[in-house]
Amino acid sequence: MTTWHPSPGETSLARTPGRFATGSDRAVSGMRWFRDTRRDDIQKDLAGWPEGPAFTVLSRSERRARAVGAFGARLAALVVLAAVEVLAAAGSVGSSPTGAGRSRDRENEVDDFPVMWADPGTLARTLPWQLDPSRCPENYRTHIVVTDRRLLVVGFPDDDTTRDEVLWQTDRDNIANVERRTFSKVGLEAVIIFTDGSWCRLAPPETDRHWEVLRHLSYASEHVPYEELTSGQQETVTAFSVVRPSGRAVVTRRPSGNFTIEVAYGPLPDPRGGSDPRVKVMGPDGEHVNFEPGDL
Repeated sequence: MTTWHPSPGETSLARTPGRFATGSDRAVSGMRWFRDTRRDDIQKDLAGWPEGPAFTVLSRSERRARAVGAFGARLAALVVLAAVEVLAAAGSVGSSPTGAGRSRDRENEVDDFPVMWADPGTLARTLPWQLDPSRCPENYRTHIVVTDRRLLVVGFPDDDTTRDEVLWQTDRDNIANVERRTFSKVGLEAVIIFTDGSWCRLAPPETDRHWEVLRHLSYASEHVPYEELTSGQQETVTAFSVVRPSGRAVVTRRPSGNFTIEVAYGPLPDPRGGSDPRVKVMGPDGEHVNFEPGDL
């Protein structure tokens, strides 16, 4: 095995850790489900999947009990620490995760939390079980890779990215839409809707409010080769790349008309951070510009 690389003529746009999302609302906190379009649990029907836990959505009384318990624990800690500001925040026992606002999809974020929505024969149903935190071994990691052609899931053991194996892949033409979801403890999650109507919900394992995978999936990222850049842009890219000379600069045109330069940390992806790019936004002549919605 070796580290995954794109095919000749293909450009890798992003590689970051990723897995199936986990519920944030108190009713589904720490849980996830795999459903068909009748909302039946299908995890036992997924070919090759090892046994996983069975979750149950908390009832309203259980939610209230959990809220009271959590509030009491926080209050006790606040008394010990004498943290007045935190005490004020602890007065809220609402359902939303910190800083995430309210759910805009109660059916799939509060009443239930499916991370796979797939009838037999659909694409989402082929996703690998290693994406499930409840099934994936502790010494194994999964990364999500986006190129200008494909979406892939690669996995590797023992933090050794030189032992990559491709677990799943599909052409980008099979993706109908990608929705950003912010009702999440990790900042951003992605609902990837395939052309056959099936979908999945993926997330980074840790807080990441500029998840590179989602940036390149939410909008069609137009890769711009170096030789097609203006002279001013080429100068900016060259100067920016010097900071990480072992990395390779990738330039994409964003929906705003701005351009992003992304330079990976090095030739090998980091097990915890993936390609971990350094990012700069520039204008049509290579000048510095402030990023606009959709740029990052």
